[in-house]
Amino acid sequence: MQPTPDFDPGMLAKSLLRRSRQGALATLMAGSGDPYCSLVNLASHPDGSPILLISGLAVHTRNIMADSRVSLMLDQRAAGDPLEGARIMLSGRAEQADAEKDLLQRRYLNAHPSAEVFVSFKDFSFVRIQPTAAHLVAGFGRIVDLKPGQFLTDLSGAEELLASEEGAVEHMNADHRDAMGLYATKLLGAVEGDWRCTGCDPEGLDMQDGQTALRLDFPERVTDGTALRKMLVRLAGEARAKTK
Repeated sequence: MQPTPDFDPGMLAKSLLRRSRQGALATLMAGSGDPYCSLVNLASHPDGSPILLISGLAVHTRNIMADSRVSLMLDQRAAGDPLEGARIMLSGRAEQADAEKDLLQRRYLNAHPSAEVFVSFKDFSFVRIQPTAAHLVAGFGRIVDLKPGQFLTDLSGAEELLASEEGAVEHMNADHRDAMGLYATKLLGAVEGDWRCTGCDPEGLDMQDGQTALRLDFPERVTDGTALRKMLVRLAGEARAKTK
């Protein structure tokens, strides 16, 4: 299905990935291969792939250690009939990414600060789901199979931005909470709240108030700190213009 003015499958899939904080994780039972499903909290890597914090005592962890193939169901959590909301099923492999441990930990704790108590436990570890495909259901007649390139963010050429992301998030939360509120209420139509930044990448900014997450998409791709600052100033100006 090709994108239309009112339906872009890739953009909707990206939005669900960035805004989801919980999902249903399906693994294969070690030994028998029977299906097993569990509820998990998640955050997103800069490219949009899901990050999980799992315990060695959990059944799904033992399953992943035996067979890394998984699927993850995320939904829009729409009011009313949940089947009327958009949802996406990712299939892929859950991999421990020791080289990226600091990045995974930082982004996960930005989304789930209360999980910090578990990080020091030796039996807990971070895994990243590397998607191989996605199945998007967005309503009647809007069912689409997607490849990773259609719903993950291309990070090539954005090394400088990724290196400065931690500082940018800290700066936004320490000095520009007013701008965060404007982005949320004036550009995204959310209610006023204690909005804070949880991450940024070449295509947008992630915000959260409690367990409610928002995605502010950039009109153009940014790949370094200077471009990010200019984009955020520009969007703050657009938000302030809507208050007049």
